[in-house]
Amino acid sequence: MENAPSIRIVDAELSTLDCQTRLPFRFGIHTLTAAPYATATIEIEAADGRRARGAASDLLVPKWFEKNPNLSPEQDSANLVASAEAAFAIGLGLGSAKVFELWHQLYQDRVASQSRAQADLLVRGFGVALLERALMDATCRLFDSTFHQALRGNLFGFTPGVIHEELQSWDLSQSLAPEPLREIQLRHTVGLLDELTAADFAAACAPDAEYPLLDPADGFPNTLEEDVRAYGLQWFKIKVAGRGQADVDRIIGIAEVLKNCGVNQPRFTLDGNEQFTDMAQLASLLEEVQQSAVGADFLRGLAFIEQPLSRDHTFDAQRNSSIADVKNFAPVIIDEADFGTWAFPDAVELGYQGISIKACKGVFRALLNRGICANRGGDLFQSGEDLTNLPVRALQQDLCLMASLGITHVERNGHHYFRGLDHLSVTEAVTVHRAHPDLYRRSNDTSALAIHDGLLSVASLDCVGYGCRLNP
Repeated sequence: MENAPSIRIVDAELSTLDCQTRLPFRFGIHTLTAAPYATATIEIEAADGRRARGAASDLLVPKWFEKNPNLSPEQDSANLVASAEAAFAIGLGLGSAKVFELWHQLYQDRVASQSRAQADLLVRGFGVALLERALMDATCRLFDSTFHQALRGNLFGFTPGVIHEELQSWDLSQSLAPEPLREIQLRHTVGLLDELTAADFAAACAPDAEYPLLDPADGFPNTLEEDVRAYGLQWFKIKVAGRGQADVDRIIGIAEVLKNCGVNQPRFTLDGNEQFTDMAQLASLLEEVQQSAVGADFLRGLAFIEQPLSRDHTFDAQRNSSIADVKNFAPVIIDEADFGTWAFPDAVELGYQGISIKACKGVFRALLNRGICANRGGDLFQSGEDLTNLPVRALQQDLCLMASLGITHVERNGHHYFRGLDHLSVTEAVTVHRAHPDLYRRSNDTSALAIHDGLLSVASLDCVGYGCRLNP
């Protein structure tokens, strides 16, 4: 589409729903047991007066967007709500423009105008990204387009050269396959509190456990070995915490469980969640794991390592001085340090090779990073990561983005730490299952993600709108 349509935002509202985990999810400094689930619903108007509604959702996860120990989890989630409301207020006053132009104005106002050292950049970007996705959904519905068709036909007016001069002549449509992926491999999260075996789980269910389980017999897998057998998993994401020997023992223990479960040549990634002081500490961990025969064999399946250094130190050359030693094992990517459009190019200069895709950071941000990977060639890449995406829209829009960008394996953990679609009413859950019967399964009293041989079927997400057949 040479002349992408202009639209304006005429209404925007936010609703929230409290959700509780079925298992505690420990990542970095925080253990997630509950969080609000937010949905943005907007209405847009085209130049001819036609209107359409769109929506986008995200779990308001504390201690990821900003890791301020002085704020409570409730305050963190409230700040994300405030970010969305601030983006709405700006968006409603922007007038008529192409979707990319609207996003650019929002991004400039909320993120790019701030100091790069400001602590709340990811919080600010969250509201922009939530409104951006709702805009895309509404625009696709207004013009009877799927998300993939919108990207290939440039329905959103994407102009990457406005952000990165090096992308002036890069054409997104030429880098996309004619059709999105129909299946995606699930990369299963192994959190820092996840139990590996039945014996481990029994101890965790004790009355004096730090995070007692609500219902250890809720019909879902509770241990890594149960997850592997239930879902046929082949890909894993292992959380590490910069704890030296404890991390070494944990990694080797996971390797042994997977071997005992019959997973031959498992593939996996490591997530440092900002817990390492420098790259030398990470290199030392990998060298220690390699010392054992089990560890050395397991490391052959290591695909990449995510965000080992704190976001404040990611761009410190001295702390990255040993990155070559780490890259002897696997490439390193950034995630929490992805503050803005400048972050990936700056990280590449220090030796990083990749960057995460998360819909909560923004679709256009992901498309710009795809352009950098394509334009510079070599060994740069994007990975699909998860911020505990729950059904319906948060999960489906994120998967839809991954399918369009051809990301073949994606971290998913909402199916593991939350009980299916139990945060929805029974009627809503049944409706979702009927609309997307390939992605969900209905069993006994609940609907849940359908995982077969470690794969997710995402074919039904290629529908009019942005990844969801349900009307906003």
